[in-house]
Amino acid sequence: MKRTLWIVAGALLAIYLIYSSLGRKAPNAESELRLARTINAGDKRDGKAKNLLGIQPFMLPADYASEERFEKKLDGYLAAAKSSGLIGERTVAVFPEYIGTWLAAADEKSAVYEATRLGPAMETVVMSNLLSFLRWLPFTHGPERAKEALFHMKAARMATIYERVFSRLAARYHLTVVAGSIVLPSPSIDRGRLRTGSGDLYNVGAVFAPDGTLQAPLVRKAFPTAEELPFLRAGDVRELPVFATPAGKLGVLICADSFFPAAYDVLRQQGVELIAVPSFLAEDEVWKKPWRGYNGAAAPADVNAADIGRLSEGQAWWKYALAARLPGAHARAGINVFLRGRLWDLGAAGPPYAISAAGLLLGPEDSDAALINVWFD
Repeated sequence: MKRTLWIVAGALLAIYLIYSSLGRKAPNAESELRLARTINAGDKRDGKAKNLLGIQPFMLPADYASEERFEKKLDGYLAAAKSSGLIGERTVAVFPEYIGTWLAAADEKSAVYEATRLGPAMETVVMSNLLSFLRWLPFTHGPERAKEALFHMKAARMATIYERVFSRLAARYHLTVVAGSIVLPSPSIDRGRLRTGSGDLYNVGAVFAPDGTLQAPLVRKAFPTAEELPFLRAGDVRELPVFATPAGKLGVLICADSFFPAAYDVLRQQGVELIAVPSFLAEDEVWKKPWRGYNGAAAPADVNAADIGRLSEGQAWWKYALAARLPGAHARAGINVFLRGRLWDLGAAGPPYAISAAGLLLGPEDSDAALINVWFD
């Protein structure tokens, strides 16, 4: 038995040394913005106008190769928005769900970014950091232990890049930034800095003030989907925060949270005025496919079970998410953006849209990047 363990350990060490000897080589090619559309509504009458600006980026694996590449890609969209006159003193810019999660691939070998499938890409990440991965593996306990260990071993670097990049972007353009979301273990804000721990993984979003300050607390996704539950812990819907911004009191609902009236009730009780919904649908063309209903949590009482399979995914978003539930929160405006791009073999779907007194502002359903903006009083 001992001899077998030594053989296995030796083999793993040999593989680790081979992967380590290959070195880390970031991709050379410049990433493309693929900014196809800018959709704008409302009246910017003066420098005191308020607006919600949705950034729906087109992300590639290489955009996560380094802190510099990640920042350069996101900065490109804000620069385009500024040149179009969409950034002012009271702008709230919203990025999509999971925008920071793929920083798990940061500082890795070029094979990670050249891979066409997520599985082999993450296997390369694991084998390149095998000793760290094996250190964390015994502390995981869910049905997807390998995924948990991977996020734990990369957490500190992920959090550092995520915080620094979005803080600089907020300060550079002097706007409030809803930084989508990122998966981190036991995340918290301690003396103004984003920290990680050794506990459960959460899908969290951060908000940055126009001076770049990280605002407490973090937003924790309260209703993870069935695909997320095997490795993510749910936040408490009663603890959803509202942030004071130059544009008004802001609430953030991460993707599926926007389907639950309980989340809007919590925001309404805090006097919310604006709602941002960072989202990600990891399946191509799912927007047009039959809706599969609620998963990960029981459907609210106002959901018609007959709509499952009868409505399309997109129709369900119009009937049961932000577009329909915003008035119940007594909010003045809301915006929803989806993560798009080609991230290995993960799909992506969903059009950006905004809700205000002017009605529904709908962005394109194609796969390219888009900016969507709504001005309001």
